[in-house]
Amino acid sequence: MPANQKNLYLCSSILSFPLHLLISSLLFLCFFSIDEQGQALLSWKNILNSSTDALRTWNPSDPSPCNWFGVVCNLNGEVVQISLKSVDLQGPLPSNFQPLKSLKTLILSSTNLTGPIPKEFGEYLELDLIDLSTNAISGEIPVEICSLRKLHSLSLSTNFLEGGIPSDIGNLSGLVYLSIYDNQLSGEIPKSIGKLSKLEIFRVGGNQNLNGELPREIGNCSNLIMLGLAETNISRSLPHSIGVLEKIQTVAIYTSLLSGPIPEEIGNCSKLQNLYLYENSISGPIPRYLTLIEVNNNDISGEIPLDISKLRNLTLFFAWQNKLTGNIPESLAECPNLQALDLSYNHLFGPIPRLIFGLKNLTKLLLLLSNNLSGFIPPDIGNCTNMYRFRSNDNRLAGTIPAEIGNLKNLNFLDISNNHFLGEIPPTISGCENLEFLDIHSNGLTGRIPAELASCSKLQLLDLGSEIPPQFSGLSKLGILDLSHNNLTGNVNILASLQNLVSLNISFNEFSGELPNTAFFQKLPLSDLTGNQALYISGRVVALADGIGPIRQTKSALKLAIGSMEDDTWELTLYQKLELSIDDVVRNLKSANVIGTGSSGVVYKVAISNGEMLAVKMWSTEELGAFESEIRTLGSIQHRNIVRLLGWCSNRSMKLLFYDYLPKGSLGSLLHGAEKGAAKWKTRYDIVLGVAQALAYLHYDCVTAILHRDVKVMNVLLGPSFEPYLADFGLARLVNNDADDESSKLSLKPHFVGSYGYMALEQASMQCITEKSDVYSFGVVLLEVLTGRHPLDPNLPGGAHLVQWAHDHLHRKQDPADILDPKLRGQADPQLQEMLQTLAVSFLCVSTRVDDCPVMKDVVAMIKEIREADVVRSEPEFSNRGSMALSSSSARNMVLQGSSNCSFAFSDDSI
Repeated sequence: MPANQKNLYLCSSILSFPLHLLISSLLFLCFFSIDEQGQALLSWKNILNSSTDALRTWNPSDPSPCNWFGVVCNLNGEVVQISLKSVDLQGPLPSNFQPLKSLKTLILSSTNLTGPIPKEFGEYLELDLIDLSTNAISGEIPVEICSLRKLHSLSLSTNFLEGGIPSDIGNLSGLVYLSIYDNQLSGEIPKSIGKLSKLEIFRVGGNQNLNGELPREIGNCSNLIMLGLAETNISRSLPHSIGVLEKIQTVAIYTSLLSGPIPEEIGNCSKLQNLYLYENSISGPIPRYLTLIEVNNNDISGEIPLDISKLRNLTLFFAWQNKLTGNIPESLAECPNLQALDLSYNHLFGPIPRLIFGLKNLTKLLLLLSNNLSGFIPPDIGNCTNMYRFRSNDNRLAGTIPAEIGNLKNLNFLDISNNHFLGEIPPTISGCENLEFLDIHSNGLTGRIPAELASCSKLQLLDLGSEIPPQFSGLSKLGILDLSHNNLTGNVNILASLQNLVSLNISFNEFSGELPNTAFFQKLPLSDLTGNQALYISGRVVALADGIGPIRQTKSALKLAIGSMEDDTWELTLYQKLELSIDDVVRNLKSANVIGTGSSGVVYKVAISNGEMLAVKMWSTEELGAFESEIRTLGSIQHRNIVRLLGWCSNRSMKLLFYDYLPKGSLGSLLHGAEKGAAKWKTRYDIVLGVAQALAYLHYDCVTAILHRDVKVMNVLLGPSFEPYLADFGLARLVNNDADDESSKLSLKPHFVGSYGYMALEQASMQCITEKSDVYSFGVVLLEVLTGRHPLDPNLPGGAHLVQWAHDHLHRKQDPADILDPKLRGQADPQLQEMLQTLAVSFLCVSTRVDDCPVMKDVVAMIKEIREADVVRSEPEFSNRGSMALSSSSARNMVLQGSSNCSFAFSDDSI
């Protein structure tokens, strides 16, 4: 038969083939120009569901694939490399590459590949590099892959691989790089890992079912540089054989189950620079030769070794929340590159070494809070002119505040509260021109508040004691001012000009005269004013002496007993002057006026006689406890971001509460209602900041701390300009903070309260509820504001909770910007950075470890820093609470770490 007739015969005869064979072989029977290698590649292409035209150059009419996109050949025309990184392929891995006999490099990372790794990979014997990372590959790692004796680099990270690490992994004798982190691997690390004498990088972190101990055979990996086992269930002690790894530079086994001492032999690892062992149960001494130490949140005891001075390259030392004792060694001053030091929450005693303040590079953090330090702050502190944050609160420091502290031009946060400082506040403190947070309360300071402090125009939080100078009117950004429990005199009229004040406490002083006649002062609760014998509000004395002490009143209330239409007696209490008729209010409680409903009652919009609108909540008769809780809490507090209770009335059959009417509805309706997330980022940022300030006020600025216990978007109401008001205090509870037992502070006995989707674990499981429960709920609200998704959104894959969905997204190193509300995307980079940094705050708030959650006053500080503290954004990414630098690209590989200063950053790699 002539050749042309033969071709026609073959092309026509395929019409009788089954359809799936027809599709897969049509090109190859009709075209004989492409070689065997090209046929294999085209066969794989045909089973992909790629949405891109990146493979358009894969043309069956070409004689060879050597000029195709992603394909590299040697001089003999043999395919040696396939590199299709970040191409949207969508399909299975190739199982038919046997014709590519010279293939050395296969890079298919971030290509949306699915399914298992074919066992045929074991037949590609020339492969020396395989990169299948960041896909959706499932199944087990095939044991056949362990026959690739020439393989030097294997990357399978960020997939859904299951099962164990093959016990034959040791057969890959040439392996230099092994990266299988962020999968679902289980079992123990095989002892055969010790056969990989050329291995330099071993990263298997993020496999939470990986268990057992690190085999001592790891010491045979003599070329190992990096060992990453973070976020696994690796347990027991580190093997002593780790001390023979002469080339090791980084050991990261944080958030695992390690216990016992750090082996002394690790001191032989002369090139070890980074040791991440935080969030374990380890103990023992701190090794030498490190540049970065993070061993916080463990049970490390004993003293900081004197020979820490040998760590000449040390830049960061975080050992907070351990059981360290003894003095802070002066030898730390011999670490010339030290930038950040956090030894908070330990049992250290003695003075702060004077020489530490001679460290010229100590520019980031010096955090020594909550120890037993004594002595004084030496004048040498003035040498640290670029320090950003200094906290030594809750110690036993004494003496005077050194005047040289004014040399710290870049200081943003200064907290030396709860010590024994004496004397006056030095006027030179005004030299801290970037100061935003100053807390020096609970000391023995005397004299006047220096007028020069008014030049610190960026101050937002001021907590101190003394006399108010007139220059304070210039502190336009001041939001929180606490002058309580001092002996201040005079009037407080100068404070009327502080337009940004959110919280003011001037109780228990000797102020006199009439309070300024402004809305802010008229709304202040008496608990923040009481104890000033000669202070008046519109002719009414704030506090009276009765031989026992000041009377602690709630708001001024007008109580009446009046008749209703049904001749039932009403009890009426008004906190503000209202022109209303109870009968008129009751007549307006009809379905046409309903603006909200909930488990505790119905809210109505009611117009009173002067035309003013009220929100009236009619409580269910079954919710008496919640009704009383609302009165007890809202009736005794006042804050710019908490809904204002105007009064209440009740009789035997009905209970009503009167609030300011807020026309913009709730945050929930803004996010999920008719306008569906139309609010811009600035509006959302202002809302969450206001809610955070309200919660911080409840937890720390009320005479008796208050837990809200039902923080959610439906309980955040919005004013005419979208200003937020925290509402619904029916589940709120007062907490006794005067208890001697520290564990009883800011906590409540188990009780099932809250709303599904917003409850912290301890609420859902009826464990002891603390202020961290409110912090968790606020974190969920933050995520909801950022993503536009309800926490129980039915469209989340697998029915996941919003928190889990967001964690999984970032755990897979996806771009965090992808989980933002689509209506927030496309913003300018500064706004995008603010959103991503706020996302980071939310993850701290919803941490599953209660001890890792920040308190609300630190949450407020972090959110404010996002917009206003450019210094923080420029800091190196050395800790998740040491800086807040984050870009959309780098955040794909972020890992939350920790520092007690509650300001954070993200590292670029999961280890």
